[in-house]
Amino acid sequence: MDGEPFQLISGAIHYFRIVPEYWEDRLLKLKACGFNCVEIYIPWNLHEPREGEFNFSGIANVEKFIKIADRLGLYLIARPSPYICSEWEFGGLPSWLLADRNMRVRSFYLPYLKKVDNYYDVLLPKLKPLLQTSGGPIIAMQIENEYGSYGNDKKYLNYIKDAMIQRGMDVLLFTSDGPTDMMLMGGTVDDVLATVNFGSRPKESFKKLQEHFPNTPNIVMEYWNGWFDHWGEAHHTRDPQEAADTFEKMLKNGDSVNFYMFHGGTNFGFYNGANYDEKYEPTITSYDYDCPISETGDITPKFHLVRNAIAKHFDIGELVLPKPIPKRKYGEVAMTNSLRLFDVLEQISEPVKSTHPETMEKVGQDYGFILYRTFLKGPLGEAPLTIQEVRDRALVFVNTEFKGVIDRWDQKSVMINVPKEGIQLDILVENMGRINYGPYMYDPKGITEGVRFERQFIFDWTIYKLPLDNLEKLEFTTEVENVKDQPSFYRGNFQVDEIGDTFVELPSWTKGVVFVNGFNLGRYWEIGPQKTLYVPGPLLKEGNNEIVVFELHGIKEAKINLIDTHHLG
Repeated sequence: MDGEPFQLISGAIHYFRIVPEYWEDRLLKLKACGFNCVEIYIPWNLHEPREGEFNFSGIANVEKFIKIADRLGLYLIARPSPYICSEWEFGGLPSWLLADRNMRVRSFYLPYLKKVDNYYDVLLPKLKPLLQTSGGPIIAMQIENEYGSYGNDKKYLNYIKDAMIQRGMDVLLFTSDGPTDMMLMGGTVDDVLATVNFGSRPKESFKKLQEHFPNTPNIVMEYWNGWFDHWGEAHHTRDPQEAADTFEKMLKNGDSVNFYMFHGGTNFGFYNGANYDEKYEPTITSYDYDCPISETGDITPKFHLVRNAIAKHFDIGELVLPKPIPKRKYGEVAMTNSLRLFDVLEQISEPVKSTHPETMEKVGQDYGFILYRTFLKGPLGEAPLTIQEVRDRALVFVNTEFKGVIDRWDQKSVMINVPKEGIQLDILVENMGRINYGPYMYDPKGITEGVRFERQFIFDWTIYKLPLDNLEKLEFTTEVENVKDQPSFYRGNFQVDEIGDTFVELPSWTKGVVFVNGFNLGRYWEIGPQKTLYVPGPLLKEGNNEIVVFELHGIKEAKINLIDTHHLG
């Protein structure tokens, strides 16, 4: 840096997982811990939600976030690679790419690269004034993310590198990959700094980096000091002392470190991703990551141990933290109104007629739910109904009566009966998050091939798109009604005198989505590990507040609790 050796002590904070009102709070805590840099991903799907339509406002105002970091005296590493992984929906790639069944991502495929170019034509000029070479805080940029874990297309990597350079990105460019021969050989490119990602054994990992790139700086671009969670598994934690000790070994050696994550935040809305190892594994709403700053911005024991490690090697002064954000307990909220989904379909969705049960992407939908309806003439008798292939979880209804679940795990069919008078068949499919890592990233949602009754494919469908991105059309005029196995919207109101962070607890509910004052907090599911949803204070207002819950299966009691404690496992 300016001709002098510089040891990077950086931490990942994702602006898109934090309400903008808290950006400065989280960055101040990063600096207070002794860090000199913040690292961000930039998710393409957030900034170009529809092809050719760009969003850089609110939680997507990346320029504002970078300027706050600059004002606080932090350097910044930007990772605007088209693909980010990050346990984020489709790894940051926009879902509309999949409307083209021939699409090939992350490779030298011109239809894909043209769309990347269109995105970079808008994004990169916004970053140009914020580069260090322009007087800004951005000291480095990534061209692709862990590409060696996916492919070896050097022509593609060079195209992305050149796309950045041609648009004036004249700061240090880098790649980041796992510390193996295959990953480093596949993911690196000439004249671009290679870095490695790992959670332990730094000596061995850096040795592998030096084997491929002798005398290169030792930089871990992702030091995994915690981990993320999938639905249905235990909450991941890592011993704070062990994580801090591993970090200090690198500090002593003069290695540069970027904590992934320093503060994780929340997968608000439908933006969680998913993994696929031996099975499909969707990520939970919380992105706490068990890192130095919790999902809710709290200082953790890991924070203090990491700061102590830094203080042994650098003068970082006394610990000065921003004022704590209060947590409030607003108590029990009675849900006073409800609406069955089947009663309001026409209010919140315009039907699309189709011969085939098309995917979400094919009908122009990104996230949420999608309902397929048809009429089967009888008599056909009883036989299994099979979806070929569902992405990801479907509820099957005959004449609006629930018959069972078909999912991409174990439940592949449901028995139904088609009498002489025929039946109305409804299939409600939930997109639980597109795969964000590995070889199965081509993950269109909804019904991807077809529906069979016994061996016969069913045609002639009416499709209702249910992104649930605007619930204002719902007219809650009916008293609350608890109908088992009927997907329904429930509404309640609560009063706020003093605004603070709070948490939605749903002990009597099964699976669904929660909205507070129209903001989609994310998914809940009784299988855990997450038991509460985080409600940042800025989403609330003094006086009356509204909470709407879309429940898929039914409830025991029509109430939720707003408590002052987060439960993750």
